[in-house]
This record gives sequence, C-alpha cells and structure tokens, in this order.
Amino acid sequence: MKEKEFYTCEDRVYCISDGKSIEITEKDTDFVDEFLATIENFYPHAYNALTAIYSRSSMNQPYFRFLIVRRFIKCNFGTLDTTRHDIDNNGELHFEKVVCPMRGECKHEGEICMPKFNSKLSDAEMRVMRIFYEYKDIDKIADMLYLSGHTVKNHIKAAYAKLDIHTRGEFITYASKHQLFG
Repeated sequence: MKEKEFYTCEDRVYCISDGKSIEITEKDTDFVDEFLATIENFYPHAYNALTAIYSRSSMNQPYFRFLIVRRFIKCNFGTLDTTRHDIDNNGELHFEKVVCPMRGECKHEGEICMPKFNSKLSDAEMRVMRIFYEYKDIDKIADMLYLSGHTVKNHIKAAYAKLDIHTRGEFITYASKHQLFG
C-alpha cells in the first residue's frame, strides 16, 4: 500500500494519496478489498465486530465490504493531519485518537477503534516470544517455561517465519512497533 492520509467530512471518507484527494466509495473495490484484507488479517476482533454490525447488508457484498472499511477508517483516522501519514510506505497503520461522541460509552471501543494488532502467533509462540523479547538466553527461557531448549528454538523459528523476520533485533523492532507486549 502507498502512503495515505484519511479524513472525514460530512459522514464521507476521503483519502489523500500522491497529492490527490478522493472520496472513497463502494466503487473503489480494489482499495476496499486490499484494506479489508488488512483488517481481517491483523485486526480480526475489529473485523468480526464490523461484520456483525453490518450483517444486514451482507447480501450486497461490495456495499457490505465498503461499510466495514469506511467505519474502520472513520473510527481510526478521521482527522486530516500533516505530522504522519495514516498508512506509511511500509503499509503500517498509524491510528489517531478520533473525536467521537460515543468515546467512553461505545461497546466497541478498543475493538474497532484503536484495535489491538494481531501478530498471528500461537499462544505458545507468544509465551516464548514475550520472554525472548526480554532475555536472549534460550536455556533460561526453557527453564522459565518448563520446556526443552529444542522446543523453545522451534517456537522462535516458527514465529520468525510467520512474521517474516530473521533476527532477534528484527523481532524486537517488530514487537515495539506493533506494541505486541503492551
């Protein structure tokens, strides 16, 4: 995905990319499909909540998909700013604390707005990687989790493959960037 900045105006969602501002509509199927895949893959709780909210529109798939993407954008990127793009050149999403009349009352707060990133690691891999984030010593991790060193190494290897990283330094950067551990 290219760098993008989103903003809302009169209940419509706009995107600035390559210096052009365009309204995002249900006809923008390529953008909607790509963005929806990001939501589904990395923010599955938000995706599930949004599909439930808009389930009545599911017979009209282009409109249904658009509604999900529009709501996600409105809840996370509603303000036009120049400090940092909402989506950078690496495809990373940078959420904003959007002004919302339901803030503090919405049952989807922290689920749709400001959702938690899902790394797609298993629970066992997350336990190992949480400790690996702080300690480099495989034997120490194995002792702490009552696992063999071989099992710890396999969890680390699997996590690296899923995250498409190759070193502990890359993992630490990834975990910090996505606030994996808080």
